[in-house]
Amino acid sequence: MQYVLTINQRDSREVGDLVPDLLRALRHFPATVPFQRSVGDEVQGVVASAQTAVDAALRAIRYRRWHVGIGAGGILPPAPERILDAQGFGLVYARRAVDRAQKTGERIPLAVEGPDAEVAGEAEAVLRLLGRIVYTRTDAEWTVLDLMTPGARGQQKFIAQELGISTQAVSKAVVRSHWLEEHATRPAAARLLDLAHGPASLPEAALAY
Repeated sequence: MQYVLTINQRDSREVGDLVPDLLRALRHFPATVPFQRSVGDEVQGVVASAQTAVDAALRAIRYRRWHVGIGAGGILPPAPERILDAQGFGLVYARRAVDRAQKTGERIPLAVEGPDAEVAGEAEAVLRLLGRIVYTRTDAEWTVLDLMTPGARGQQKFIAQELGISTQAVSKAVVRSHWLEEHATRPAAARLLDLAHGPASLPEAALAY
């Protein structure tokens, strides 16, 4: 399965071109077609894992400057080096999604489209809840959380030493930011993204209309 992410910048006239910053933040995510500038202040990429799609989308939401559209669909093989050379229904779904994300107003600017519209809507709802958690974190909380590894034991003491703060301060930042709950929920969002592809027996082309 594949997922196309189309991410475009908000308020670019006010803050300038932030595409290079986002590309640096996304460069380590495994991708079928690497994240790259598609046109203007827009970034696109194709990934093969729903979990990667979730992680990349939430990374963009973290910076509070991006509309994020996720298309639960693929591109035609072979995968090109340039996203502008790609074709496929995943691109169509991602475009529809990012167009809707731009109309969310004060809500989290993230949307999901796919062959199964109902499940895509459920994935979108879960991702927006996760996005709200990520979006509202403070810089101080991110200073702690950027050193955290999901599932690792005994790391809070190490992080406290690294930052020169108390273990209690680290623990409070983790609790206050709902970091554990967020990472426990990411797999559920990924599972819904997988299901948004619809029944495997139905051609994606038939489901796009």
